Amino acid sequence: MREFLQVWWQVAILSFGGPAAQIGVMQRLVVDDKGWLPQDQFNHALNFCMLLPGPEAQQLATYIGWRLKGVTGGVLAGVLFVLPGALIMLALSVLYVTVGQTSLVEGLLFGLKCAVLAIVAQALARMSGKVMIGRAALAIAGAAFVAMFLFGLPFPLIILMAALAGWLIYGRAPGQTPSAPAVSAVPIKVSLAVLLLWLGPLLLLLMLLGRDSVWTQIAGFFSMVSVLSFGGAYAVLAWVAQFAAETQGWIRAEEMLDGLGLAETTPGPLILVTQFVGFLAAWRHASGLDPLLAGSLGGLLTTWVMFAPSFLWIFLLAPWVERLRSNIRVAAALRGITAAVVGVIAFLATWFALRLLFVELREVERFGLSIELPRLSSVDPAAVGLSLAAAALLFVLRLGLFSVVALSALGGWLLSLWPGMAA
Repeated sequence: MREFLQVWWQVAILSFGGPAAQIGVMQRLVVDDKGWLPQDQFNHALNFCMLLPGPEAQQLATYIGWRLKGVTGGVLAGVLFVLPGALIMLALSVLYVTVGQTSLVEGLLFGLKCAVLAIVAQALARMSGKVMIGRAALAIAGAAFVAMFLFGLPFPLIILMAALAGWLIYGRAPGQTPSAPAVSAVPIKVSLAVLLLWLGPLLLLLMLLGRDSVWTQIAGFFSMVSVLSFGGAYAVLAWVAQFAAETQGWIRAEEMLDGLGLAETTPGPLILVTQFVGFLAAWRHASGLDPLLAGSLGGLLTTWVMFAPSFLWIFLLAPWVERLRSNIRVAAALRGITAAVVGVIAFLATWFALRLLFVELREVERFGLSIELPRLSSVDPAAVGLSLAAAALLFVLRLGLFSVVALSALGGWLLSLWPGMAA
C-alpha cells in the first residue's frame, strides 16, 4: 500500500498539461515502470472512462486504483489525483482576491489569458482533426456553435439535441463496436454511499438555506455540470462561463479567463477552474461570514460536487457501460455529442477572444436576436501580439504546455512594466 500511495502521489504532482499528458504519466508509472496492469487492460479502462461525463483522467486513476486494490484503492487514487491541484488552486484563489490588483500580478494574469486563448485554439484544432469527418459532423458542430452564439441555448439542451441527431444520422450505419471484457461489480452499498455523500450536502443546503442561497446554487449548478460534462473541460467551460458570468453575475468575464489561466499552471484536471468560480461566487456573497472563509468553503464545495460523481460512475457503471459500447445506437448518439463538443469549444474560443482582444463589445439587434460584436477600434495590440506569440510557441515550435504558460506570463509581466501596454 505504501508503494501504491507513492505512485499515485507522483502521478498527482506530475499531472500538468491536460488529460493527454496526465494519461501519459499513468501509462509510464503504472504500466511501463511498475507493470501493475497489462497494456490491454489499461486501454480498456481508458476507453470506458472516455464514455463517462467528468474528468476522464481522474476517472482513469479511480478505475485503475479499484482494479488494483478494490474500492479503497479507487478512492485513494481518485482523491490523490485531485488533492494537490485543489489545494494549490485554493491558495491561488486567496492570493487572487488579496494581492491580485498589483501591477505585477495583473501583468502575469494578462500573459496567462493570452496563453489560454492559444491553448483553447490548439485543443479545437486537435479535436477537429479527429472528429470532423463527413458533412454530418460538420453540420452538428456548426449547429452547436450557432445555438450558443446566436441563441444562447443551454449546454445540456445542446447535448441532448446532438445525441438525438447522432442517433438519427449514424444509427443506421453498418457494423458494431466490439465489446470489451467484463469487469466485476462493486457492492451496491458502496455506490449508495457515494451517492449520499455527493447529494447529501446539496439536500441539506436546500432544506436549511433554501434554493435562493448562493451555497445551494453553487452545489446544484456544479452537480449538474459534473453530470453533463461530456467532451472534456473546454466544452463544459463554455457553459460555466455563460452561466456564472452572464446569468448569475458570480464572476466577470475577464476573471473567468484569469481562473482558466491559473488552472493551466496547476497539476490535476483543468476542470479545477470551477473551484475558482465557486470561490469568487461565495466570496462575493459571504452573507455575514468572513469573505475569505466563505470563498474557501465555496471553492471546496464546488470541488466536492464536481468530483464526487466520478467515483459513482466508476463504482456503479463499470460492468454495464462496457456492454453498451457494443450497441450501435448508443455509439451513434455519442458520436453526435462528440461532434457538437467541437462547436461548443469553438464558441468558447470565440467568447474568450472577443473579451481578451477587444476592450469594448457592443450588442447588435438583428432579426430579433441580440449579438455581441467587438468595436474594431478598441482592439488591444498587446493582447493580439502576445496571443499570436503564444500560438506560435504551441503550433510552430511545439513547446510543452507549461513552458508556453510560463513564457506568456513572463511576457505579460514585461508588458506591465510599460504603463498602458497590458490591460
